[in-house]
Amino acid sequence: MESILGLLVAPIILFTIFVAPIWLILHYRSKKQVNKGLSDEERMQLNQMAEQVEKMRDRIKTLERILDADAPNWREHI
Repeated sequence: MESILGLLVAPIILFTIFVAPIWLILHYRSKKQVNKGLSDEERMQLNQMAEQVEKMRDRIKTLERILDADAPNWREHI
């Protein structure tokens, strides 16, 4: 029984001294960043992507209207 405890003491001490504090620091740092929200740059990038999505949506609708006029049965071949 003592030999098993002897084998576990060193890893537990190492974990407590080195791993646990680093783990806690990184955990709470990431929580802080999540609660902080988006930065101004990230918000700007998100808005740019949303604008690009709208443009692509309009282009797709236009292409579908053209295909509907030129080849009414095109959707059946997808």
